[in-house]
Amino acid sequence: MNVQQSIESIHYLAVIVSALSAFVVGGIWYSVLFGRVWMKENGFDEESLKKGNMGLIFGGGFIASLIISFTLVLFLGPERNGLIGATAGFMAGLFWVVAAMGITYLFERKSVKLFLINSGYHVTTFTIMGWILGVWK
Repeated sequence: MNVQQSIESIHYLAVIVSALSAFVVGGIWYSVLFGRVWMKENGFDEESLKKGNMGLIFGGGFIASLIISFTLVLFLGPERNGLIGATAGFMAGLFWVVAAMGITYLFERKSVKLFLINSGYHVTTFTIMGWILGVWK
């Protein structure tokens, strides 16, 4: 496999849908499932959240999600399928993202609860993104 084959195998709509899936998961994860605990662990309240620059937060988040999705599909290569995509996404999330976040959280002395909420989101998101990219060729 070479880079050109990987690039030629990309379904760009799948990359966009994969990136958007991070927002769907995030909407559920940081509201219904863990919203209150996440806010408490960060020292946020409803008022402080409203003061954020939503264009920057959501726009920047989407661009970052597109970068993740595009890089993940290149990593998966042209012979991908749903199982390979989900497994690779899970492993990248768990072993790269969580490990890297763990280093940061240790030095920043952030709570284990916050670490588990945020890292759990990324593992879940990477797994779903990988599955989408694997099945939609």
